[in-house]
Amino acid sequence: QAQVVESGGGLVQPGGSLTLSCSASTLTLNSYSVGWFRQAPGKEREAVSCISWRDSSTYYADSVKGRFAVSRDNAKNTVHLQLNSLRPEDTAVYYCAVDTWRVTTVPLMCRRGEYDRWGQGTQVIVSS
Repeated sequence: QAQVVESGGGLVQPGGSLTLSCSASTLTLNSYSVGWFRQAPGKEREAVSCISWRDSSTYYADSVKGRFAVSRDNAKNTVHLQLNSLRPEDTAVYYCAVDTWRVTTVPLMCRRGEYDRWGQGTQVIVSS
């Protein structure tokens, strides 16, 4: 079974930046929609950003619009999430998920139930 792996998390000061990466063994990621979700302590897991396999359209949660950017690096079979202007409220475990069933439609809604392969998550802490 394909393994999804996130990397790039860490501790960063408010206003700083991080780049998260998602890779997957035995999956060609540009053939699937890929989503980034996050879960803060005591909160529900929420959608952050998704990118469609159909037309590469993207979705961003309102809370991250203009600060985060999702992109594909097909040569490296990787999906990146660039996190800029980070805030303490961005602190969470960030998960990458892949829609191997290809059920996502456009416009993307970035719904958790559409993604069936999940990574273990990478911790992002925004603190001074």
